[in-house]
Amino acid sequence: MDIRRVELSNFRNYPTAEIELSPGVNVLVGENGQGKTNAMEAMLLIAVGKSHRAHRDRDLIRWEQDRAQIILEASTRYGDRRLKLELGPDGRRAFVNGVQVGRMTEFVGQVQVVLFAPEDLDLVKGGPRIRRRFLDTELGQMEPLYLHHLSLYNRAVLQRNRWLKSSSLAPDDDMLAAYDGQLALHGAHVIHRRLRFLERLRNYAARIYSDIASGRETFSLAYRSSVSGLAEGMTVEEMGAFIERALERSRAQDLRFGTTSVGPHRDDILLFLDGREVHTAASQGQQRTIALSLRLAEIDFMHEELGEYPVLLLDDVLSELDDLRQRNLVLGMSRKVQTVITTTSLNRLGQELDDFRLFRVCSGIIAEERV
Repeated sequence: MDIRRVELSNFRNYPTAEIELSPGVNVLVGENGQGKTNAMEAMLLIAVGKSHRAHRDRDLIRWEQDRAQIILEASTRYGDRRLKLELGPDGRRAFVNGVQVGRMTEFVGQVQVVLFAPEDLDLVKGGPRIRRRFLDTELGQMEPLYLHHLSLYNRAVLQRNRWLKSSSLAPDDDMLAAYDGQLALHGAHVIHRRLRFLERLRNYAARIYSDIASGRETFSLAYRSSVSGLAEGMTVEEMGAFIERALERSRAQDLRFGTTSVGPHRDDILLFLDGREVHTAASQGQQRTIALSLRLAEIDFMHEELGEYPVLLLDDVLSELDDLRQRNLVLGMSRKVQTVITTTSLNRLGQELDDFRLFRVCSGIIAEERV
């Protein structure tokens, strides 16, 4: 898979911009605050439907403008794609090859990317919500049905929580049972797909971590469910039964606090080095290596799952690596995947790469330079 062209209009600090990418390595160089990350953010938004930095579409639209637009053209094993996403006060409009789609779940996953950014350290240091978002974002690119079940599950949680907060001292058990049935149905599909994903991801991540760390430590991960008794190898139906029983057991507590206390919206990924949880055992360097290993593991997993590699986006992370690791990372990945890099300086990278396309970014203007 290759991204061929990206066109921006009133997105972040870009009035208009256009960039044509090489199928190999592409480097966006410029000082901080000039728009390098904004261009990369647009590619991520088209792929996964979410920004890694903004929670509101208003923050993605250029100052004093009402609307923004991103157009991305890509080549995939299933043919060429022309994707357009419009952001405005009346919401989003998404188009695939000129045809408007009704829901974002039909738009997400048309192209696949893997982003490694400084914020990824939060995968290790942050709370469970960040690791759940990691699962949802990556699975959402590959499995539209996952997004379908996740959306319906989240809607049911919101409805159940509203009902819990407004219920009387004599709760309606039939109403709770109806909500619980929906949570069990869709929650089982969510957890089943998460476990399948992590079972395969952990093998890739452990191998990559070992290579980077020269075998000095062993990295592993596990899924922690808030539903007691759930385990890998269960069918979706078995998981649904466990979730429904857990919800029934937690009803008194949920009514007391007005919130749903069990289900995939409460789950987490546990990370271990040599059998100890990383938040108590890992140094800063080890934590960064774990985050990088998880992201690079996604690349091999997506290739196995989809039959083609995603596009790798490296947003201002080379400065965190020494020269040798920069070289090994970029050269190793560029042999397999299209790579887009943002950096403030080429340093030795420009000497190590035989063939790459260079773009200078300054005050919302992207200009290609000869190398």
